[in-house]
Amino acid sequence: MGYRLKDKVVVITGGTSGIGAATAELFVAEGAYVVFCGRTSEKGKVLEDRLGSNAVFVEADVMVEEEIKGTIDTAVQKFGGLDILFNNAGGPAGEKLSLTEVTAEGVQYAMQLLFTSVVLGIKYAIPHMEERGGGAIINNSSIAGLRDGQGSLLYSAAKAALTHYSKLAGTRLGSMGIRVNTVSPGAVATPIFWGGSSVEVTDEEYNRKMTKLQGNLARATPLKMSGMARDCALGVLYLASDEGKYVTCHDLVIDGGRTSMFHEAPRD
Repeated sequence: MGYRLKDKVVVITGGTSGIGAATAELFVAEGAYVVFCGRTSEKGKVLEDRLGSNAVFVEADVMVEEEIKGTIDTAVQKFGGLDILFNNAGGPAGEKLSLTEVTAEGVQYAMQLLFTSVVLGIKYAIPHMEERGGGAIINNSSIAGLRDGQGSLLYSAAKAALTHYSKLAGTRLGSMGIRVNTVSPGAVATPIFWGGSSVEVTDEEYNRKMTKLQGNLARATPLKMSGMARDCALGVLYLASDEGKYVTCHDLVIDGGRTSMFHEAPRD
């Protein structure tokens, strides 16, 4: 089989760790030119150097609209266009507060990080993809948007909004040849479980945390194994490549069967 993304130009937000980094690595291996962004320049530069000349890191925060646009503009300027956008950036969205404890500020933060950033990413990607005659947009959602007990109230609600918005976008962009899908990970071992990439740890601490996390997550799925970042990256690759050319408005759940397990709804 040849390269599945040969000469495709890709933007990945939140690409310095976890699912974003695994996807950047996989996409470069599949022949793509990848521009990935993140808030930590040191980690971004290390990954950029490791991936080689087909990868470019942009220091950017998806909480800032101009920096979302700037990341997409960088891809167009350096590689001549845009074919694929993976809106991956995210993170914890507040503590697990009850219905009577949530705040307006918490709602605003969760929606801006997990929903608005994706809406704006899609907005700025559309003209460039239209120029290319089509493209693929993949948004990183979560099983928290599908069932209770998988994240905080605000995180779960924002992810549910993201999944639905992605389907709406797909219906509106189909005539342009632009496909829009989501992946919904669950029981996948990534640094988000201890605060995301904003919390720096040593390699020894990282390995210790990941080993413990994988063991805990393995007990939470019918497969009795933890998902890994590359498992999600492979799902994103399918949706981004011609193998998924007839798939749009779809939510690809990658959770080892977690959403099918019995659970008790949390009490407020």
